[in-house]
Amino acid sequence: MREGEILEPEELERYADAITKSIALKRGDIISVRGAPAHRELMVAVAASAYRGGARAVDAVTSDPLVMRARLLHASSTSLGVLTPWTRKRLSELMKPGAAEIYISGESDPGFLDGIPPKRIQTEYTRSAQQTSAFRRASLDMRVRWTIAGWPTDAWAGKVYPEMPSLEAKRKLARELLWFSRLTDDDGPGSSGWFAHGRTLNRRGRKLTTLKLTRLELRGPGTALDVGLAPGTAWLGGSEKTQAGAVISPNIPTEENFTSPDRDAADGTFTCTFPLSFQGRLIDGLRGEFRGGRLVRLEAKRDADRDFVASYIDSDPKKNGRRLGEIALVDAMSRIGRSGRIYYDTLLDENAAAHIAFGSGFGGTRTTKPARGLNQSPVHLDVMIGGPDFEATGVTAAGKKVPLIKDGLWQI
Repeated sequence: MREGEILEPEELERYADAITKSIALKRGDIISVRGAPAHRELMVAVAASAYRGGARAVDAVTSDPLVMRARLLHASSTSLGVLTPWTRKRLSELMKPGAAEIYISGESDPGFLDGIPPKRIQTEYTRSAQQTSAFRRASLDMRVRWTIAGWPTDAWAGKVYPEMPSLEAKRKLARELLWFSRLTDDDGPGSSGWFAHGRTLNRRGRKLTTLKLTRLELRGPGTALDVGLAPGTAWLGGSEKTQAGAVISPNIPTEENFTSPDRDAADGTFTCTFPLSFQGRLIDGLRGEFRGGRLVRLEAKRDADRDFVASYIDSDPKKNGRRLGEIALVDAMSRIGRSGRIYYDTLLDENAAAHIAFGSGFGGTRTTKPARGLNQSPVHLDVMIGGPDFEATGVTAAGKKVPLIKDGLWQI
């Protein structure tokens, strides 16, 4: 390994190839790779993999958190949330069959929104969401080929492993990403372990769907939440098929089986079991209450953090950010959960424990049309509620209770 490199060249190539295969790369595709400046090493490797796989063009799009901060600090109020014409055109082109987007995650600039008035942040989210609503809806309804994968940064790895030198911490986190994604030699050649894992989640999703549950009872420390499920609800997990028939894997890694509940049928309390890392901010003690499907109470350890989260979910002018769009179940066999660590990154932490999400639901979670009870919103925010004491019970139309997760393990 050369000085400064995070992974051995063959490990990096293996990771990049799994990412491009996860968007069902085919010859002639146009690929957009989006990430922060700190993600350049993986972005370059993904571009190389895409070209080896026959891509016609790969476009690197840099999303710099500090540029966003500069806009929020210094731009006129009329400039908040404005998208350039070429950004809108790029999103439109990504909805075509011959295009796909790869997003690289991993916090690079913690606290980049600190000190920004919540009202300006909310205005930014509201206006940008209005302009990107068609693309977001297409992504959630599986009309876009996309995936998201993590890459260690100085800030992120330093938060997970504060006792280590920066480069050592990044290397350790990178190898954990490979293990979580079933991309080690022990998992099989190439990306075979990753796709085999996806098929396992597919099978569990089909089993959950055949149960035809009408309600979920979610129980854990500080959580007593009952959630209704609409007729025709389907459970997903692992790889998914786009409406054009391409098989993609949207999250690398993943451990969850998930669905979208009835937007009007959530009652009870929830307590987050993990700190929420959101937009460069670490939020502790998030908890709240639902009545009739709507979030009526939201609290956090610090009032400023509560207001920060509220400014995001309330950026939906229709207030559907206060309704649920996702229920995801993860048991104690999750490789991420078994690590015993908090990773301060939603991509990993949401696959360590069961979670719920405020905002938009997923079109693929309905087997009938029109989709009943599906929440529509420009926002989507995952919060983790699972842990060793978490239990999930399904209820059928006949009132039969079906244990789904008990004593930390899947029961089906």
